[in-house]
Amino acid sequence: MLQAYYPLLIMLTLATGLGILVVLLGNLFGPRRPTSRKSAPYESGMVPYGVGMRRMSVRYYLIAVLFILFDVEIVFLIPWAVVMRRLGVLGLVEMLIFLGILTVGFVYAWKKGALEWE
Repeated sequence: MLQAYYPLLIMLTLATGLGILVVLLGNLFGPRRPTSRKSAPYESGMVPYGVGMRRMSVRYYLIAVLFILFDVEIVFLIPWAVVMRRLGVLGLVEMLIFLGILTVGFVYAWKKGALEWE
């Protein structure tokens, strides 16, 4: 039964091996001539000011993670909408439970102020 997955396993192994090989070859044989000019941050052709690596607020990452979370959850609605009539009332009830849990999470994040951008 698992024999049908052998081509996929071989392809995944080859792709991973090739990716690692390309990165290693680039590190081994690639040019290394760092200068202060090359190491400076590039800001749209403008002369950079300040440090290149500044700390980002945790709120930025929190909003990004929440966006991805709710975006992925919404993706589950598309296949359900396609087969909605075949699922019947049970499928509708399950989706309402899913949307209820999603709404509770959204309201919780909203009440905690996770969606406020300062």
